[in-house]
Amino acid sequence: MGKRKSKREISGALAAAACALLGHDSQAGVFDYDLGGEAWDAEAAFLYYSESDGRVSAVSPALQLTRHIDTDEFQTFRLTVDTLTGSSPSGAVPSSNVQTFTRPSGDGSYTIAANQAPLDDTFRDTRVAFNAGWERPLGDRNTLTVGGNVSNEFDYFSLGLSTRFSRFFNEKNTTLSAGAAVAADTISPVGRTPLVFDSMPIARNGQSGNEPERSGDQTKTVTDLLFGLTQVIDKDSLLQFTLGFSHSDGYQNDPYKVISVVDANGDPVISDVASNLSLALYESRPDSRTRGSIYAQYKRNFGGSVLDTSYRYMRDDWEVRSHTFDVTYRMQVGNGWIQPRLRFYTQDAAEFYTPFFRDGLQPTVGSTDVFASSDYRLGPLDATTVGISYGRDGKRPWHVTLEYYKQTPEETADKFGALEGLTLNPDLTAVVFRLNVDL
Repeated sequence: MGKRKSKREISGALAAAACALLGHDSQAGVFDYDLGGEAWDAEAAFLYYSESDGRVSAVSPALQLTRHIDTDEFQTFRLTVDTLTGSSPSGAVPSSNVQTFTRPSGDGSYTIAANQAPLDDTFRDTRVAFNAGWERPLGDRNTLTVGGNVSNEFDYFSLGLSTRFSRFFNEKNTTLSAGAAVAADTISPVGRTPLVFDSMPIARNGQSGNEPERSGDQTKTVTDLLFGLTQVIDKDSLLQFTLGFSHSDGYQNDPYKVISVVDANGDPVISDVASNLSLALYESRPDSRTRGSIYAQYKRNFGGSVLDTSYRYMRDDWEVRSHTFDVTYRMQVGNGWIQPRLRFYTQDAAEFYTPFFRDGLQPTVGSTDVFASSDYRLGPLDATTVGISYGRDGKRPWHVTLEYYKQTPEETADKFGALEGLTLNPDLTAVVFRLNVDL
């Protein structure tokens, strides 16, 4: 089974969306299950994500159970299943000629038509994730939350722990909080881990031999720290600030992403004439990444309607800088409510973002003193999300959300020759549907 690791970000986004769906502030009257004198709340969520042009599609159901131990003490248990299929970009450049590429496992190959972005249509995976958390008061002014999570998919396993401590001041109108999380990940790429800057091998097509030299499983640890301040301004408004720090150490490469080598005319170099295999090298990223972020959120109630605005700035030592603006406005309509949403995102490129190599100037196999990746997610891009939600409160609250997402990568200014008439990173559009129901 061949896959592209762009599912890593998609799975992460799906998990975050499911958490947001299941972590919303439930209204009074949520249906309770009385099991042995203990009250349980049950919530279900469903997410459907579909990209344009036959690219990635995802289905993600989730279920959360909340056990109320006391007024301010509860436990949560959440199960999420993500199923992803479709086509995913390999990182190679398009060409005015037909191109041939090898699948990640080396078993078989696929062809890309002229003037088309190289996509591998064998992208598929199923991710199962389980999260558990426990929140309890420590005296009258403190709250402690601890949690753990585990997720598994075909080529990725993750185990994590987290904790958060909150302290209330000023009659609970001011809250200071600090949190930490650590995750240990194991990456097991299809066909083993490729050497950096090694060329894509000739397809075996089911036969033994011709297997490139590759290493085994890889590991990565991620440590996150969060510091927050929440301030109630008055009975109708709330302000929140969060500082975030994240450090990732270990294997950072996407083992399925490649970088094309082009000749003096801008055409992809052919590494094997018999199979028409294009010359493409596996990427190399630094073995650590440190990020810092600032997040601010302001909420205000206008006679029953709620304005929610936020801004996030992120910068890392790969020189990626991003800005995110998000605004929603929830209004009561009849027996329910409606909430439009508008979100803008923009980022700069990583310092080692490399759309392609010129023949003769590419790094040698195994080079550790140079980094390069053609992954458009590390390049300059803008993204816009427009959406609308409708829901009803009451005994069993529910809401549905429909969103349209458009991502516009910036074309490189280094295009030349045959590349000038081609779009290296086409726009991406997607439709997202979410459903949340309190059972």
